[in-house]
Amino acid sequence: MAAPKPTRTRRKMQRVTIMDVAARAELSPSTVSLYFRKPDAVSAAASESIARAIEALDYVPNLMAGGLAAASSRVVSIIVPSVRNAFFAETVAALQDELGKQRLQVMLSHTEYKEHDEENLVRTALSWAPAAVVLTGLSHSAATRRLLRDSKVPVVEIWELGSQTMDMAVGFHHDQVGRTAASHLVQRGRKRLLFLGARLHEDRRAALRAQGFVETARNVPDVTAEIIRHPAPASAEVGAMLLGEALHRFPNVNGIACSNDHIALGVIFECQRLGITIPEQLSVVGFGDLSFSAASNPSLTTIRPPGDLIGKEAARLIIARILRSDGEPEQAVIDTRFTLLHRQSS
Repeated sequence: MAAPKPTRTRRKMQRVTIMDVAARAELSPSTVSLYFRKPDAVSAAASESIARAIEALDYVPNLMAGGLAAASSRVVSIIVPSVRNAFFAETVAALQDELGKQRLQVMLSHTEYKEHDEENLVRTALSWAPAAVVLTGLSHSAATRRLLRDSKVPVVEIWELGSQTMDMAVGFHHDQVGRTAASHLVQRGRKRLLFLGARLHEDRRAALRAQGFVETARNVPDVTAEIIRHPAPASAEVGAMLLGEALHRFPNVNGIACSNDHIALGVIFECQRLGITIPEQLSVVGFGDLSFSAASNPSLTTIRPPGDLIGKEAARLIIARILRSDGEPEQAVIDTRFTLLHRQSS
C-alpha cells in the first residue's frame, strides 16, 4: 500500500475580541465599547484597567465594525490642498492631537488644489462612514457639496470664512489679509505697490488676498497697485523670477506683498543679488510667518495665520458635534483672525 500523503495543518490565528478585553479588565463588554466610543464617559479607574488589558492582549479595535453599529466610524477625514505646505501641516498636527484625546483617528489626503480630486477623495472618505469630514476653504464642486449634504456627516471647512459655509467653518477672511498688507505698506509711505502671487489660478485663498490688496491700495489717492502671477507652486525661485518680471514691468515699484513667505524670501534673495536695499528702496511683506521669516536678513514682515488654533477649534467643533445628543446644533463659524508682524523688511 502506498504511504498516506502528509496532510497540512493550518494554525488558526485566534483574534482577540472585545469580549477578551472585557474579561481581562474584569468589566462588561459595554463598558469597553464605551471606552472606544466615548472615553470621557468611562471612569478613570475603568479606563486604566481597559488600557492595561489592551496592552497585555495586543488588542487592535475594529473601528469599522464599531462604526457599522453606530452608523459612523471613529475616523475623521481631513482633506488639504497640499501635505507639503507648512501652513496645513501645523493645522493637521493640532487636529490630530485634539481628536486623538477622544480616540478619533485621522485619515489625511491632499488635492493639489484640484476640485475634481477633492470630489473623488470625499467620495472615498464617505465610503468609510467617517465621524466627520474636514475640508480646506469654501470652494468645492457642486458634486462635492451634494455628496456631503446627502451624507449628513458633520463638515468643517477650515482656513477660510465667507458666505458659502456648508456646515461649520474655522478660519479668517483672506481678502482682509490683503487689505492689511496694503494698508501697512501705504502707512510706510509706499505708493507703487505690487502683489506677487504663485498659483493664483488654483489657490483661491491667495487670489482673495491679492484682490483685497489691490482694491485697498487703489482706493488711496496717488497709490497704484498691480498683480503679477506665476502658475507654479510657491518657492523662493519663483519669488526671484516674479521680482525680475516686476522690475522689468514696473521699475519704480517700492512696496511688494507676496502670496506667502516662500515668495517673499525669493524676493529678498534677488534684491541682495541685484543690490536693492530693503526696506530703503523696497518694502516687502509676506504671508505665513514660516520658520525662517524671523531669522532672514532682513527679518521678514509677514502676516501670521493661526494654523494651530484653526486645528484646535476645528477639532473642538467635531468633538462637540459627535458628543451632542439633543438634536442638530446651530451652525458654528469661528473667526480666528490673523496677526501682522512688523519686522525689518518694511
